[in-house]
Amino acid sequence: MPRLRPSRLVVLAVAALASAAMPVPLSAQPAADSQIFQPAFDGDPRAPPRFGPPAPSIGTSRFGARRDRRDEVPARFEVPKYGHPPAFGAGRTGFDSSHARRKRKARARPGVPVSGAIAATARAIAREAPQLRPRDSVPPVSTERTAPARIVPVRRRPVVEEDPFAPVGIRAGAFVLRPAIEITGGYDNNASRTATPQGSALMIVAPEFRARSDWQRHALNVDITASYTDYERTFGGAGGLPGASGTPRSLDRPALDARVSGRIDVTRNQRVELEGRVLVSTDNPGSPNVMAGLERLPIVTRTGGTLGYARRFNRLEIAAKGSADRAVYQASSLTDGSTASNDDRNFDQYAGSLRASYELTPGVKPFLEGGLDTRLHDLAVDRSGMRRDSEGATARVGTTFEITRKLTGEVASGYLTRRYQDPSLRELAGATLDASLVWTASALTRVSLTARSNADETIVAGVSGTLRRDFGLQVDHAFRRWLIGTVRLGYGLDDYVGSERDDERYSLSAALLYKLTRTTQIKGEFRQDWLHSSVPGVDYTASAVLLGLRFER
Repeated sequence: MPRLRPSRLVVLAVAALASAAMPVPLSAQPAADSQIFQPAFDGDPRAPPRFGPPAPSIGTSRFGARRDRRDEVPARFEVPKYGHPPAFGAGRTGFDSSHARRKRKARARPGVPVSGAIAATARAIAREAPQLRPRDSVPPVSTERTAPARIVPVRRRPVVEEDPFAPVGIRAGAFVLRPAIEITGGYDNNASRTATPQGSALMIVAPEFRARSDWQRHALNVDITASYTDYERTFGGAGGLPGASGTPRSLDRPALDARVSGRIDVTRNQRVELEGRVLVSTDNPGSPNVMAGLERLPIVTRTGGTLGYARRFNRLEIAAKGSADRAVYQASSLTDGSTASNDDRNFDQYAGSLRASYELTPGVKPFLEGGLDTRLHDLAVDRSGMRRDSEGATARVGTTFEITRKLTGEVASGYLTRRYQDPSLRELAGATLDASLVWTASALTRVSLTARSNADETIVAGVSGTLRRDFGLQVDHAFRRWLIGTVRLGYGLDDYVGSERDDERYSLSAALLYKLTRTTQIKGEFRQDWLHSSVPGVDYTASAVLLGLRFER
């Protein structure tokens, strides 16, 4: 049992003296007088509870006359009652079988201590009960009524969508699917892209499908974009024969760009990157690779895959990639009903690259990249008697950007070389620039910059290949959330290595997009193209007007 402090002994003594000073009736029993200073217990005396409530009166006569402790006046004659009334221990929340109205206990004002011997005794007992109150402090008793707190519902701000007309997609398990289809009709006044314009109406059907995984780890993305362009008229010379420019009779052509890419997070600092791709296209009208007498443009199919591994060492990251691709050209159909093989244009390409990057800040990561590749053709000698197997090397230095989400993307400059097995073919070499940047000028305006450099194969005799450089600038401005205007500027340079021919391509277009709903859009575009070549008789100018309807989910 814990020892009582001196202050607590004084309180108990004062309480005892106050109780002893009260007058006792003459009719009280001696036994009751001897127990006047002891607390009252209920139940079995051999196993009493810890503490019992104080007795409501100081004594009862044998005739039942009870005297009140406060005024010492006989209250009334009644039969003595022993123990406690019904529902005494129910408290405020317990069950009361008598259904009697409970009286509220009056409380003292804040800061005013409760007087009386009973209150002093109760305070002393409460201090010595560790299971009821802390030993070192007893909070003051207060009877001040406070108004119930008014519950004010919290009004949540409505979530403002960045683009209220953006498609919501289709949820399929852990994937979000975004299908779309676009139907466009228009007129091109120089569909053949020659010095002698030949116009035709056209129709373009372009389905799309995109899927994104929604996993905590790893990732899997699917991007499929296809189109088919159909021209109303046929081209070429009289009688359906192609003219001197080599324009095919039909310019209808398909296009497909299908990619499946994924990421496997091995650990926090290691990942594996995978990609599979299929590309379907044709030579562009007006290209020197288009031979004379064609019925239609031959289709080329490119398939390939990439496997990569990346490892982080704090801020330093090392990534290695290897890829394999194959290009297969369809046999050319001639206007006289015969076919011509394009097996000499088929080739396999194997490439590998190594990239090291260092994260200066969370948004800026400069890198250094180098790569090697080799191209092996199905036929050692092409139709002009040249061996076109080659080996290439590329070195680039650049950085990635992510500055407060205002400027994001990547830009890199470098140098490209390609050496051919045939000694009569010159080495293809030149500076390169690759970029993909997006600048969010404001909430309504976005500027995109793209640049790409690559080396293409050719079948022109004496020409090693074509070093193509393409640059694009696009500005999108939202006049309203549902009305977006777009202006595009494009520039391209084709350097035919081994020949005096250099082509410069320019393009300018203006488009307007009207979003009817989340799933329906109307698009209109006007486009102007120019080509200036160092070879006479190749320049052309083309204008096209397009109007389309897009459905997406």
